[in-house]
Amino acid sequence: MGFFMMTAFMLELAIPYDHWTTHHISFVVMYAFTFFFANFGPNSTTFIVPAEIFTARLRSTCHGISVAACKAGAIIGAFGFLYAAQSRDPAKRDKGYLAGIGVRNALFLVVSTNFLGLVFSLLVPKSKEFLLEEMSSREVSKRLHKV
Repeated sequence: MGFFMMTAFMLELAIPYDHWTTHHISFVVMYAFTFFFANFGPNSTTFIVPAEIFTARLRSTCHGISVAACKAGAIIGAFGFLYAAQSRDPAKRDKGYLAGIGVRNALFLVVSTNFLGLVFSLLVPKSKEFLLEEMSSREVSKRLHKV
């Protein structure tokens, strides 16, 4: 649900982007909804799912690797958006930055990234029917990762 709503809200920000340049408070509200729904998608995928799907013997190591990869992606995304959102027009560009694709196109890039997150989160194995103690056994672990 989180990735879907983030995709929808970012799309609503990107399509009529010129409208949002004059309605700043509405833009902030829409952007706040995007971050609210980020807690249902990426945050649960980052912190809850790894703790559930990895076996007990490898859980802390794999959870650490998973979180580190997500944090690295967040850093790349934050700095990447900063550079990508720069205008092609030198008069509108922040001083010292190269030409980017513009804010509107950068938002479309974020929309596609959110949609990919939605698709890939559907590929995560479901662990609802198992207790964490049961998942540590080899048989349940094999069944879980075949799904």
